[in-house]
Amino acid sequence: MTAPLGPRAHRTYDAVIVGGGHNGLVAAAYLARAGRSVLVLERLDHTGGAAVSTRPFAGVDARLSRYSYLVSLLPKKIVRDLGLDFRVRTRTISSYTPAERDGRPTGLLVGGGERRTREAFARLTGSDREYRAWQEFYGMTGRVAQRVFPTLTEPLPTREELRRRLDDEEAWRMLFEEPLGVAVEEHFADDLVRGVVLTDALIGTFADAHDPSLKQNRCFLYHVIGGGTGDWDVPVGGMGALTDALADAARAAGAVLATGHEALRIATDGQEAEVTYRTGDGEGTVAARHVLVNASPQALADLTGDTPPAPAEGAQLKVNMLLTRLPRLRDNAVDPREAFAGTFHIAEGYEQLAAAHAQAAAGDLPAAPPSEIYCHSLTDPSILGPDLADRGYQTLTLFGLHTPARLFERDNDAVREELLKSTLAQLDAHLAEPLTDCLATDADGRPCIEARTPLDLERDLGLPGGNIFHRELSWPHAQDGTGRWGVETGHANVLLCGAGAVRGGGVSGVPGHNAAMAVLDIGND
Repeated sequence: MTAPLGPRAHRTYDAVIVGGGHNGLVAAAYLARAGRSVLVLERLDHTGGAAVSTRPFAGVDARLSRYSYLVSLLPKKIVRDLGLDFRVRTRTISSYTPAERDGRPTGLLVGGGERRTREAFARLTGSDREYRAWQEFYGMTGRVAQRVFPTLTEPLPTREELRRRLDDEEAWRMLFEEPLGVAVEEHFADDLVRGVVLTDALIGTFADAHDPSLKQNRCFLYHVIGGGTGDWDVPVGGMGALTDALADAARAAGAVLATGHEALRIATDGQEAEVTYRTGDGEGTVAARHVLVNASPQALADLTGDTPPAPAEGAQLKVNMLLTRLPRLRDNAVDPREAFAGTFHIAEGYEQLAAAHAQAAAGDLPAAPPSEIYCHSLTDPSILGPDLADRGYQTLTLFGLHTPARLFERDNDAVREELLKSTLAQLDAHLAEPLTDCLATDADGRPCIEARTPLDLERDLGLPGGNIFHRELSWPHAQDGTGRWGVETGHANVLLCGAGAVRGGGVSGVPGHNAAMAVLDIGND
């Protein structure tokens, strides 16, 4: 729905929000419900940003979460506050990691109950040692999650305040002070188990386990604190169900959502601001007391004319697939419906991850590209049309690691094809039949598979360098210049409400909530 804003429109709003992704919609809904006049300017012809559902395959009734795909960091508080018609479902299986030991196919299935998980560890490793270490380690992260997650929608704590709230010096050392690789190697002996633990530190983050910057620690932290449990859930109806619900909530509260409106400039004196935008009919300007930018820090700098931050770089491959059936596994002790229901880890042993990082850092594609896969439709078949569901079709989502944007700069299309081929070959090594034998075809007879590199995400969504977090993730505590809510900028009435804000990243709505709270704080001064 395009709002009726023509090229000569000029109106004052309490808040103009640049970008209609999920965080911008959260901010719009909160502010409109608080009685503020709100305008959302969205460049594309639809809202939702990276949190959308689409039918990517011609003539096929499968509505896939095209970019972001699982939910963990969205606080229930936001769902309740905004009255969202949105639900998630828990995956009964956490993960499955295939392996070959002593010449035979095997693997590690985590989930399905404590007894099954304990037996799976013993089957893989020959003892209970790794399972006991697993319980101890994730008991620690669970306690961290319970204490840290509630702070995400509160004013930023100082580092010492967060440390006191955590009240666990050993956990603080492992997660906040030492490279995560130290803790992984201290707790676990098995290479495969170590790799499964480390993967949460590498989602969209190009780092080694012992990177001294600790960016892997920050990534890991956000992946284990979600909801106070660390669980990653399936959005019922796909990710677009969330952003559709948010758009409905914002409109119902009185916000104007103007799609097809690209913001060009923000001029501000700290008290009042003007936003210049472009449509197919020309340029227009709106005035605002506050401007919230639901875009990257680079885009914010472009809009305000400020010095841009250091370039960001993404490091992932996203692949969407539709299958006529799930493939059979070489490890016949595991049902594919369980193996693919959770996170299916491929080439993610600890040493494999280190080798892949080293190869990519040297400018080469990893010889064994690591990736993880899951099947949305096993948990939520509603994303498939009735005919496809009745015929047993399934979706697969693959997320590849350690593929920084720089690797694609010489020839994005050719490198994408090469990487996709080698990534699927790693999966095929653990299957009893080639994955290509299971791929559905679209109305034109083409295989139902699409891949997106960091450069594709930069082009399609404006993600800087294809970075899904807009920049490296931040610690969830105050640092110099972060402000009260972590959304403040160098301009008093311009706020950053996208993933690049402090405590941003992932599908959370947290930056949108916090930017709205900052506006309401200012308004109450």
